[in-house]
Amino acid sequence: MKRRGRGIACMWYPIGFTVSANPSAATVKVNEDGTATVLTGTVETGQGSLTVLGQIAAEELGVATDDVHVVSADTDVTPMDTGAIASRTTYVTGNAVKLAAEKAKAILFEAAAPMLGVRPEQLEAKDRTIRVKGFPQRNLPIGEVANHAQAVKGEPAIGSASWNPPTLAMDPDTGQGKPFSTYVYATQIAEVEVDDETGDVEVIRIVAAHDCGTAINPMLVEGQIEGGISMGVGFALQEEMLFDAAGRQINPNLTNYIMPTSLDMPRIEVDIIDNYDPTGPFGAKGVGEPTSVPTAAAILNAIHDAVGVRITSLPATAEKVLAAIRAKSAHERIAVR
Repeated sequence: MKRRGRGIACMWYPIGFTVSANPSAATVKVNEDGTATVLTGTVETGQGSLTVLGQIAAEELGVATDDVHVVSADTDVTPMDTGAIASRTTYVTGNAVKLAAEKAKAILFEAAAPMLGVRPEQLEAKDRTIRVKGFPQRNLPIGEVANHAQAVKGEPAIGSASWNPPTLAMDPDTGQGKPFSTYVYATQIAEVEVDDETGDVEVIRIVAAHDCGTAINPMLVEGQIEGGISMGVGFALQEEMLFDAAGRQINPNLTNYIMPTSLDMPRIEVDIIDNYDPTGPFGAKGVGEPTSVPTAAAILNAIHDAVGVRITSLPATAEKVLAAIRAKSAHERIAVR
């Protein structure tokens, strides 16, 4: 008989390295045609970080994301970045990009102020223009201002900046400190069906609520969460490295190292919790690795809810689940006697 159960798991996860410095640097240049170039040492590994960094620069400069060209991971020209690790790129590198864009924008404001007859602090960058606050009709195209800054004032609109998360080492006596600058939080609920005659587990649905600060790109955040859940499903039910008596791996390929495919994926419902973080770029934190943290725990809790057995080693294969069900039944029979 197939029995259905639900399980819940919550998690918190730090962003960046533990206490150790993990800075990022960036350079932003506003070009004479109104476009912008961002130089960053970070690496795009498929998570969409370069899109997000381009969006951060565009928002700060008041241009469209399509106007921003991101050059990344070229050690000949790009500044230092600690790496696309520790779920830190949006938070740490994003802050560096935002600060660099602010510096480039300040140069534009200094150039535009006499052209518009106002002080630099009275200006804002929006809709591809430098304009007077409260008087949007008084404006200049951002490309025209960038050209004026370079050709007339001799100061190209280039800004460079770095950012390192503020942390505080742990006190060895009290354990007090601030090992990370910020944290993200999530709750996932799994619904499963367990066949109590075979031990087979099917994940029917997972609902995932994640706080990643402000979602710079909600579609990418949703994709990250879905990808993390896919990894979590494999971690919970399928993926296992097997070794023989001599210590050689006996399943070193994708023929017998089982990973979830699209056919194994449950229905996923994602809820992105908007929780502005004042230390992040436009309130953003991160979402990468944390997405897979609560998945396995939620699935195992759902198995327990369905058939009353607690699996304590991963993956929860059908053999393990069936053995636990049989052991539970045997124990109950003995208890009845």
